[in-house]
Amino acid sequence: MTSGLQPRRLTSPQDLVEAGLAEPERLRELEAVARRYAIGLTPALAALIRPGDPADPIARQFVPDPRELIRDPAERDDPIGDDAMSPVKGLVHRYPDRVLIKLVAVCAVYCRFCFRREQVGPGSGSLSAADFAAALDYIRAHAGIWEVILTGGDPLTLSPRRIAEATQALAAIDHVKVLRWHTRLPVAAPERVSKAVARALMAEGKTTVVAVHANHPRELTESARFACRRLTAEGAMLVSQSVLLKGVNDDPETLIDLMRAFVEARVKPYYLHHGDLAPGTTHWRVPIARGQELMRALRARLSGLATPTYMLDIPGGHGKAPIGPQWIQCGGDREHVVTDPQGIQHVYTDRLGADS
Repeated sequence: MTSGLQPRRLTSPQDLVEAGLAEPERLRELEAVARRYAIGLTPALAALIRPGDPADPIARQFVPDPRELIRDPAERDDPIGDDAMSPVKGLVHRYPDRVLIKLVAVCAVYCRFCFRREQVGPGSGSLSAADFAAALDYIRAHAGIWEVILTGGDPLTLSPRRIAEATQALAAIDHVKVLRWHTRLPVAAPERVSKAVARALMAEGKTTVVAVHANHPRELTESARFACRRLTAEGAMLVSQSVLLKGVNDDPETLIDLMRAFVEARVKPYYLHHGDLAPGTTHWRVPIARGQELMRALRARLSGLATPTYMLDIPGGHGKAPIGPQWIQCGGDREHVVTDPQGIQHVYTDRLGADS
């Protein structure tokens, strides 16, 4: 006879030890990490971890590691320069046609490599009503803002009522045409992606985009795929966000399986991020040259529909830049050398009119 108790979210080193996801002798070192960075692991993701496997790619993303307390001199509390581009609290205006609003500072799960790890966690708080009102005023005053990105933390951890309030407030601004929500929830807690949540994201006359974060194909379980289908059924467009992580997805087969799993879940592969210079994340970062090799392998074996763009967020707030391999080099006035997906080079000559 079972007790009927439901699995609970794990939020401490002791929880991880009791669940069999960390060895008891590691408790002290994990507690040292927990004093600095938040821990959160949902039942859905905890169930995917293979206990006793030190190389398990799911555990590697969510179970603390003492190396997180080792800081490289180049690492920054604000690695992508949000603060430098924040004209009002909680809003980042880095690109002319879009802004980002950090609605919350909490997540269902805490990725150990998070680039906002210094700003998120229990007690960090959500954006206040007054600060959200100031962000709305800023957006109203800047007619060039076409897209608003809602992030945090994970904004889908809010209640359907609060999500709907944010959606409708932004939708009332005529020049805002696209609302993009960044979330881990379809993977981390798919049962929480209810019809009410999906409907709360939608607004008449606006396009809703949901960017779903996953880094390994095992994360896209049938429950996660059902959550994605629920979002698309209400009219959302889905795109993917992944981070290139050592020991998680830094091999062609895993990335290919991940991107195909996204497409099968109706999620368009969008960005594969190079790891940001967040504190204590050196052991996850992959050399750019290796990332470019992996992108060559993906381009040779995946259709364009399933191929993401490899991106670097330039430290200091200078924005994202694609850093995938170059497929064409200028060889003269009109001659170019282009490399095909198999690595074979070909000469291509521009054929232009006399007046070009």
